[in-house]
Amino acid sequence: MNRTRISMAAILLVLGTAGCAGMTHQEKSTVAGAAIGGVAGSALSNGSAVGTVGGAVVGGVIGHEVGRRP
Repeated sequence: MNRTRISMAAILLVLGTAGCAGMTHQEKSTVAGAAIGGVAGSALSNGSAVGTVGGAVVGGVIGHEVGRRP
């Protein structure tokens, strides 16, 4: 079961990034931050939906700010 979830996540990640061709650098950083934050939030909260969404929001905000170009 765990292997199936990992495979599905990898497939969704690949398909999701294919749609990022027309995005700006800051938008890509926001999406990457949200994805990383969502995974981290899920891992830290043992799969809790609140932890996953909270991690994605925090990661998205951080990615948005990191993606700014001076």
